[in-house]
Amino acid sequence: MLTEKAERIAVTTSPIPWWKRPMDLIIGSTALVLTSPIMLLVALAIKLTSRGEIIFKQERPGLNGRSFTLYKFRTMYVNNGHILEEYLQNNPKALEEWKRYKKLRKHDPRLTPVGRFLRKFSLDELPQLINVLKGEMSIVGPRPYLFSELEEHNVPEEILSVKPGLTGLWQVSGRNELPFEERIRLDLEYVRKMSFWLDLKIILKTFFVVVTGKGAY
Repeated sequence: MLTEKAERIAVTTSPIPWWKRPMDLIIGSTALVLTSPIMLLVALAIKLTSRGEIIFKQERPGLNGRSFTLYKFRTMYVNNGHILEEYLQNNPKALEEWKRYKKLRKHDPRLTPVGRFLRKFSLDELPQLINVLKGEMSIVGPRPYLFSELEEHNVPEEILSVKPGLTGLWQVSGRNELPFEERIRLDLEYVRKMSFWLDLKIILKTFFVVVTGKGAY
């Protein structure tokens, strides 16, 4: 179900730069082929070490606020909601961190051992290459927000005028080290400055960020 903000945006159309789709198809298909052996190993590790589905699916607002199903490798225990609620109730500092970053950076009890490793090197996001090839996401773009975050954090409608990205300006500028409001600011900056060369620059920087695991939790 769309939020009120997403419903308003869904009736609009947004021009997409001509180079976006060819770039997504070329890089997305190449990356999918090259990473398929890794993805098979990841799927096997998840299946053998914890209970639950291999792929995590969640509805997110895409281009113009239209809902799409985002794919990720599952990194959490199946009862992660209960685990988080109990942990935040007993840890005031963790609650403060959650409110500021929407992440638990030092310790997240919801993560499985395999999930912790996947998060560190962003391997959990590899299935989103399918979203890219389906045309629901782009290689570079704003982060794919939750529907609840649109209203809670007053995310500018302009951010939803382009497809969400597998990587983006905020991911190469500090990732989860940044407060949520700063991520929104960087996403808005990307939308307003979007160009072929900016996308290329972000893609190249992403390799460094992923390999070092900087800012990943």
